Amino acid sequence: MLTNINYKERIQVMTRKEKLIDDIQKLLNTYEGGSQTHIDPTLLEFMDENTLLNIVDSLLVQKEASKESDIEWLEQFKSTL
Repeated sequence: MLTNINYKERIQVMTRKEKLIDDIQKLLNTYEGGSQTHIDPTLLEFMDENTLLNIVDSLLVQKEASKESDIEWLEQFKSTL
């Protein structure tokens, strides 16, 4: 039986997880040329916050590496002009 406090805590956790899932979805949808990503909300039941945070972190690292690669290419291109 869920107490009122347990229910409120569960709602807060789900809200944080939903926000993380939304962030992951947005990050995945920033890649050009790819199809739009839609994440099934039932994933919330199977992943903990740390897992979701690690996914967000990994996607951010990939995005940063991609930006650095683009900047390097642009600098090389400019030096050939």
